[in-house]
Amino acid sequence: MKTRPAGIGSVNADWMGSLPAELSAMPLKHLAVPGSHDSFTFWVDVHAPVGPDQKAYVKYLATMFSVLAKKVMVKWSMTQNLTFKEQLDAGIRYFDLRVSSKPGEPGHEIYFIHGLFGHKVRDGLIQINSFLDRHRREVVFLDFNHYYAMDPEHHVYLINMLQEVFSSKLSNNCAVESITLDFLWEKKYQVIVFYHHPSAQGIPVMWPGNKIPAPWANTTEPNKLIQFLESTLKERAKQGSFHVSQAILTPRVNTVAKGLVWGLRNYLVERNLPTIMSWVEAQRPGVDGVNIITSDFVELTDFANIVIKLNNLLLSEHNRKSR
Repeated sequence: MKTRPAGIGSVNADWMGSLPAELSAMPLKHLAVPGSHDSFTFWVDVHAPVGPDQKAYVKYLATMFSVLAKKVMVKWSMTQNLTFKEQLDAGIRYFDLRVSSKPGEPGHEIYFIHGLFGHKVRDGLIQINSFLDRHRREVVFLDFNHYYAMDPEHHVYLINMLQEVFSSKLSNNCAVESITLDFLWEKKYQVIVFYHHPSAQGIPVMWPGNKIPAPWANTTEPNKLIQFLESTLKERAKQGSFHVSQAILTPRVNTVAKGLVWGLRNYLVERNLPTIMSWVEAQRPGVDGVNIITSDFVELTDFANIVIKLNNLLLSEHNRKSR
């Protein structure tokens, strides 16, 4: 599958703000929203130690073979090529975020992580906030769902950082059904943060993880993935949560061994994208339909555009009912 420069540029930078009034009045849980999986992996640090999210044998191999092992890890850790700004310009509005401290490093600095350490979290948040300052009707979901090597002080540091960077843009945790774009625009909210850890309990602007379930197929086979996506959509809760369909394949140890020098994108993602994207194109948002859909390497196809255009189905349905 040939790489396409789709989604690069700012054609979808204001897609939420451009939705017709019929859609901005609908609960956001009923709209189709494009997201990225392991959103921050566009850069990882091969010179830093292997992350604490890795199994002991991976850390051992990285210690023994150092840079060589890390170069292989890069090929299997990176799931995106676009920066946060490029993803936002392309229309991505949901970010899957995994974070860690660096064991042994003084202070409480937090980094993005996926096998290898990425950028400081603060730098990523500032980039997102800068975009939101320029696009006042766009809204993002920040899903902090994995934490490594973080003690209570690290969580306090990260939660304070989120409040400091986004300030009044942070939406208060409330009934999911009440969250429409109209409501968010009126309140000038642009950021919904999900914090999957007890440290955030009782903090009004930190939403609990159970309000954004993201079932994970954990398979290398596209047909099994699609069966899983279909069955979990049917089981989607009617009330109280958004829903993430993870349209991604997950390499196993033997997958990595077979495609060692190829990497995730060349060995697993590109060859299966047509099947996965056919499923995406056939979806419809709404009460029993898709909500947030995530993908690896969002620039390889017209992913964001395809997901955004699914909302036209809601519009035609709304127009039929109002006749």
